[in-house]
Amino acid sequence: MATVREILARKGSEVLTVAPESTVLEAAQLMNTRGIGAVPVTEAGVLVGIFTERDLMRRVVAETLPPESTSIRQVMTPDPLTARPETTVEDCGALMTARRIRHLPVLGPSGLIGIITIGDLLAFQVSEQAATIAHLNSYVYDVR
Repeated sequence: MATVREILARKGSEVLTVAPESTVLEAAQLMNTRGIGAVPVTEAGVLVGIFTERDLMRRVVAETLPPESTSIRQVMTPDPLTARPETTVEDCGALMTARRIRHLPVLGPSGLIGIITIGDLLAFQVSEQAATIAHLNSYVYDVR
């Protein structure tokens, strides 16, 4: 079965993080500049939360908090669900669907090593299915 490790190998494992003391404005600007929908929150190298577009809308905009002075600690999702490199793609998909989340930090032995999105899972599965279809087509049509 395919694992998170395989997704990270294809995608890369660069992870942008913010500190809990960062402002919402700083995090939102980083997310906007990099085209990402979430950023893990780390303190002394340890994952303590995640800040997502959903957090921004529900906890900042809807509550009319000022983004330039509101800290990430105040509005982040603490203790986010995580995956391990050996977690299967199917298990991640089931977890993300059941819990209605789109971003899953990946923890290895040394801490945060990546983040996968529901889009990463979908792209990986489509790629795997395309490879299977190509293999089956070559088997069926190229047999001589």
